[in-house]
Amino acid sequence: MAGDQLDNMLNGHLYHQTNELLEIRFKARDLLYEYNHCHPRNLEKRSQIIENLFGATGKHFFVEIPFHCDYGFNIEIGENFFCNNNCTLLDCNRITIGDNVLFAPNVGIYTAGHCIDPELRLNKQEYTAPVHIGDNVWIGANASVLPGVSIGTNVVIGAGSVVTHDIPDNCVAVGNPCRVLRYVNEHDKKYYFRDRKV
Repeated sequence: MAGDQLDNMLNGHLYHQTNELLEIRFKARDLLYEYNHCHPRNLEKRSQIIENLFGATGKHFFVEIPFHCDYGFNIEIGENFFCNNNCTLLDCNRITIGDNVLFAPNVGIYTAGHCIDPELRLNKQEYTAPVHIGDNVWIGANASVLPGVSIGTNVVIGAGSVVTHDIPDNCVAVGNPCRVLRYVNEHDKKYYFRDRKV
């Protein structure tokens, strides 16, 4: 039964929480408790815990304290990942993050959802969908990325955005719902902040 529910969860089918799934989450919580109570200067121990918690990591990464996730093993990060304070990755499905990705404080990446239909929701059925984030992405403070979203390469997601749909490569996207504001161009090599004018 537990295997069936785990398979359903990982494959995006409706599933129920079980004691066995809860136990998997508790094992992740054990590592998270240890991580979030590390001395900030103990970088070696912090890196080791993240390597044990995540499904895959690059050689160079930094995850600020506190950090939160559900399972851990569904998270894969590339090289030079930087994650600021109070990030939440609800990894009931896969979260794949490319190289040179920056998360500002309070970023949330969510693969889990509850049913819109009230009967299904009251029956405690849930669903998941994976999230993919490409290379060279910066996600601003308090942004949320919802289940099933793919964010392209060389993207900036504005602070406070709610990303409900896929975002293409090479753009600045902002808002709720998040939408493309403009595309990255040569102007940005000289004028690096939003209020700068040519």
